[in-house]
Amino acid sequence: MTMAAAIDNRTGHAPASTGISRIAGVDILGDLGQAESIWRSLEDIKQFSTPYQRFDLLSAWQRQVGAREGHRPFIVIAYDAERRPLLLLPLTLSHEHGVRTASFMGGKHATFNMALWDREFAVAAGATDLDALISAIRARAEADVLALGQQPLTWHGVPNPMALLPHQASANDCPLMKIVPEEPPTARISSSFRRRLKGKERKLQALAGYRSHVATSDAEIKRLLDWFFIIKPQRMAEQKLPNVFADPGVEEFVRDACMAQLADGGRAIDIHALECDDEVIAIFAGVNDGHRFSMMFNTYTLSANSKYSPGLILMRDIVDHYAERGYRALDLGIGSDDYKRLFCKDDEPIFDSFIPLSLRGKLAAAAMSGVNRAKHLVKHNPALFELAQKLRGAFR
Repeated sequence: MTMAAAIDNRTGHAPASTGISRIAGVDILGDLGQAESIWRSLEDIKQFSTPYQRFDLLSAWQRQVGAREGHRPFIVIAYDAERRPLLLLPLTLSHEHGVRTASFMGGKHATFNMALWDREFAVAAGATDLDALISAIRARAEADVLALGQQPLTWHGVPNPMALLPHQASANDCPLMKIVPEEPPTARISSSFRRRLKGKERKLQALAGYRSHVATSDAEIKRLLDWFFIIKPQRMAEQKLPNVFADPGVEEFVRDACMAQLADGGRAIDIHALECDDEVIAIFAGVNDGHRFSMMFNTYTLSANSKYSPGLILMRDIVDHYAERGYRALDLGIGSDDYKRLFCKDDEPIFDSFIPLSLRGKLAAAAMSGVNRAKHLVKHNPALFELAQKLRGAFR
């Protein structure tokens, strides 16, 4: 289903500073197929988006997870006066407690959420453009609230125009490693840390067929994922954590996305592995866009080889792999786990926006905002966080 909104704007190419929006029309699509052509055109490296918003990744999520959870596509496309796409918001619509909520596709499996932008428009976009976009969405009366979480303030040095909307800090942090490819490896990972890892790795190098590599063939990807879906639940149970990979459709989504081949020959999700002839020792999987690698999931062996820190060794290999290819940044996903801080010394500023679209939506947005602020307070106060962890453990 397509819903279109026309905005009276005869000077569609006027810059944001004139107070006249360049957005001349907005479509809202309920079908992924209808949006695919425009979506893929805005994925181009010359445009402005994160690899988490690739069509191959999010269409797999919507098909395998979103649809089972009752989410339906709510894809917002804005155009200029000549019907050239300016941005695409990959959202889904869900209905819970009487409130219709539009949020980013990908759920908890996307570290970062963004619109896919025409780069030129993203650089010039102003508050007038965002007002026009929200007004057009509100006029459709399909949603009560926009809940737009985990958005980066900038991406590759370009400000995210969505930060022009009312927003607040996300509950969680995302540790970030900035890479200067011209610098020596010890600028990324210290000499002392490298020596420690090298000492541990000598034990693994004695194993027949020991290797660190990126999976490229369908057979390799399937074999590594088969192992992952056996080991990861055991690791999570050991840590007394809920197994998010057991949720309906999640395994199918991960398998589909890892197998999806991009136009450049890469995969929607890359799998890095440390293994020997006898076993898989560790894997890290994530997305990349030629500039940055972002981790999505990982695990390591249950065997005695786990005592040699294979996850840290593989992480070192991944850092060096992308630095050697000219990448400028690397992140290990949401959450400030201790191992992430061994590599990532900075944080990626991320924010949430809760935008009411109706009277009911005003109440929902206020409630969502309040819950988000409370989570942020707890996660950034060590005493409160420790108390929350104890209470969570008691309830389990």
